[in-house]
Amino acid sequence: MELLQRARSGIFDLIFADPPYFLSNGGITCQAGKMVSVDKGKWDKLITVEEMHSFNMSWLQECHRLLKPNGTIWISGTSHNIYSVGFALQTLGYKILNDIAWYKVNPPPNLSCRYFTHATETIVWAKRDAKAKHLFNYSDMKEANNGKQMQSLWHIKPPSTREKRYGKHPTQKPETLLERIISASSNPGDLILDPFCGSGTTGAVAARLQRRFVGFELESEYLDVAVKRIQDEVAARQICLDLQE
Repeated sequence: MELLQRARSGIFDLIFADPPYFLSNGGITCQAGKMVSVDKGKWDKLITVEEMHSFNMSWLQECHRLLKPNGTIWISGTSHNIYSVGFALQTLGYKILNDIAWYKVNPPPNLSCRYFTHATETIVWAKRDAKAKHLFNYSDMKEANNGKQMQSLWHIKPPSTREKRYGKHPTQKPETLLERIISASSNPGDLILDPFCGSGTTGAVAARLQRRFVGFELESEYLDVAVKRIQDEVAARQICLDLQE
């Protein structure tokens, strides 16, 4: 939170945030065909509903300050936190544009057999100011969808092995997902923020798509992965530019 508070107001065109889901509560999940305990780290430990909502209000309020008047924010979450996020957005004056249902191809099975298998995550897209004209590259999204309007149900596979070659994060998002989000709501040269940077997916994709990027990450293990990953993406792009010349 302190890092967000230090940043200058009104400078970001786009924010993507994948905040803690607070899932590490002693439950179990399936990983590589085995039952394992859900323990992503201290940052994901379960807290009270009131504390979780206060946390979401705090960081979203800072993001509201950091966005340009016509800027937009995307937040990924599950049923554990996304309703708090949505209420916080509305309370703080954001205008919700879409709730994207990301269908995870081949999701892990439901081991308890007491409810439906969790096969989706929700991604809320909102703009800072309800009256501002936000950016949406509608034609690009339509072209990417074979000439048809792109809907709010996205079928995207989990991160590939290649994307995890520097190390992995327990909630790592696929590059394809960030490519769509960044392409839809920003232009080359725009400034993007990820306040929960993790393994650097947003930064790597931003570099590939010629966007500027700022990311915050408190866990040194993941920060090292993110830095290496983004640096290599920047270097690869420079090589491509040199070859074009």
